[in-house]
Amino acid sequence: MAADRLISSGGPWESVIGYSRATVAGDYVHVSGTTATVGGVLQHAGDAYNQTLTAFTVIAEALAQAGMTLDDVVRTRVFLANAADMDEVGRAHGELFGEIRPAATMLAGLQFINAEMLVEIEADAYRR
Repeated sequence: MAADRLISSGGPWESVIGYSRATVAGDYVHVSGTTATVGGVLQHAGDAYNQTLTAFTVIAEALAQAGMTLDDVVRTRVFLANAADMDEVGRAHGELFGEIRPAATMLAGLQFINAEMLVEIEADAYRR
């Protein structure tokens, strides 16, 4: 079943790989894995906390295009290059979702396509 609507960030890899920044399917929005890459440039090299906040800013922009906000997020999946970054990434996640408290998963020890990427995040939102 095709998505109701595809949301693009305008990134060059979307058409090459065949994905969207987010897809709207009924009352759900599924946001693809998102890093701290803005305008094709990774932000905050070496800083997992600020990479996390930047990734969530990109996610929030995609949600806004679907008429939603971070308040509508029901699930996050956080992927880390280094388990040692868990506390900083968790702190950023908690600052944004402390009251919302979505279901969440965090995995570590992953290799990203850019060695300076420390975190990648997926999010699912539901229109209540």
